[in-house]
Amino acid sequence: MFKASNNYDIHDPETDELIIECREVNLGTFAKILRFNKDYKRMTPFEIILNDKEGNQILKVKRGWTFLRSEVEVFDHNNQIVGRLRQKLMSIGGKFRVYDKDENEICLLKGKWTSWEFSFLKEEVELAKVSKKWAGMTKELFTSADNYMLSIDARVPANAIERILIMASVVCIDMVLKE
Repeated sequence: MFKASNNYDIHDPETDELIIECREVNLGTFAKILRFNKDYKRMTPFEIILNDKEGNQILKVKRGWTFLRSEVEVFDHNNQIVGRLRQKLMSIGGKFRVYDKDENEICLLKGKWTSWEFSFLKEEVELAKVSKKWAGMTKELFTSADNYMLSIDARVPANAIERILIMASVVCIDMVLKE
């Protein structure tokens, strides 16, 4: 109820095995205070570290203070920048342009204003999809926790930069678009 930082767990949907832990770190006192005001929560900075089961950093997703639109940086396990996510101003349903470290557009994250469905599109081809899963009556009514399901098309290679940036973008759906 009085938690200012956000934490996420990523599970294998078939086995329910925990595969990645996402923890928000380095949240300053002023930002924590503003997090309790719904009007200011979207503007506060965040730094989320994604760790594997052994506690090794896989990714870091970071944003500074924002007012109208967010720009999020994505870093690899060595804290080297791998890409950026830029929120499109005045979009209905939410949109992010996803860029690699050289500012080449990788794909577009596009949400539907009528639902909790998001698609990652590259030239109108869907690379991945994110949808909100029903968590059950008790969880939905009494917590702010959400469950999302990510499915990445098999045509996206396992070690492709698209996969890394798609994973980072899922955190941004909750932190930027749905808070």
